Amino acid sequence: MKIQITMIGLGQIGASIGLALASKSDLIDRVGYDVDPKAMRQAPKLGVVDKTSMNLSKELKTADVLLMALPTDEMRPMMEELVPLMKPDAILLDTSLIKQKVAAWAAELLPEGCHYVGLTPVINPAYWSMTTTGIESARADMFHNGMMVITSPLGTDAKAVKFAADLTQLLDASVLFADMLEVDSIMSATHTIPQLLSAALLHATVNLPNWDEAGKFAGRTYADITGSFEYVGLPGSLTANAIQNREQVLPVLDRLIDSIRTLRDDIHAEDAETLAQHLESAYQGRQKWWIDRHPELRPPNSNPYQKQSMSTMLFGDLFRSRRKKPDGENSE
Repeated sequence: MKIQITMIGLGQIGASIGLALASKSDLIDRVGYDVDPKAMRQAPKLGVVDKTSMNLSKELKTADVLLMALPTDEMRPMMEELVPLMKPDAILLDTSLIKQKVAAWAAELLPEGCHYVGLTPVINPAYWSMTTTGIESARADMFHNGMMVITSPLGTDAKAVKFAADLTQLLDASVLFADMLEVDSIMSATHTIPQLLSAALLHATVNLPNWDEAGKFAGRTYADITGSFEYVGLPGSLTANAIQNREQVLPVLDRLIDSIRTLRDDIHAEDAETLAQHLESAYQGRQKWWIDRHPELRPPNSNPYQKQSMSTMLFGDLFRSRRKKPDGENSE
């Protein structure tokens, strides 16, 4: 018995998941949908999915897994439309930036017997320089040397969590189990805040009276910092991430403001020694982080989630094949 995964959202993350599962056609049927007609046309040709479908109500009658790889601002409307149609025992997975809010929506909308598990992808450092998120930027090894952070509400069926971990291994990513609050806090600091900082710098510069001329002086440094704002896609996504996760965003934003004010005070006081110390501390912190995030620069670490044979993975629990009893009754 194959597992049918219906994927909603065929951008960089969703399409990369599809590509990573392409070699597992004996285990998984991949059905895809995206609001972008171009992505719908390209997905089968690129090997992202086995087929696309506009009739999602029909697909969800047979889908074992509904995987939603959507921007935060698109999650709630799509969940309201699709989640109530899920078949009993099906699993809802999502790759959105915030987890507590999506988990609350899932608790509200999921049919009885269905399960929600959150996935937070941390991509292969080799693709950090990518500035696009469309289907053309998808890669089968997007999660190699990366990680999938798995979160779930209290009381989630252990079989659903195990499935998410097994699926992560098929993506060639490491597994990390974490608390939703912790993930939301970390993602606000490492994703939402840099994008807000990018937006703030743009506000402080592009509206200058002489920007038409001054902008010609801007180079790589300016492009790198402001590029994160473009990477997020439409501003609605960043707006949703900031507002929906504001309890975690605001404290980090306050610390950033304090840090900028400290540097300003050093400069205003012409305190070169203290400023240099602050900048050196920042430099050393980045160097350590960079080495930690590039496996080729450090001794290899083992995956804490031990690999298993395929026979004990996806088919071992939640989607175990049914066999006939002699009297004709089905049993697990």
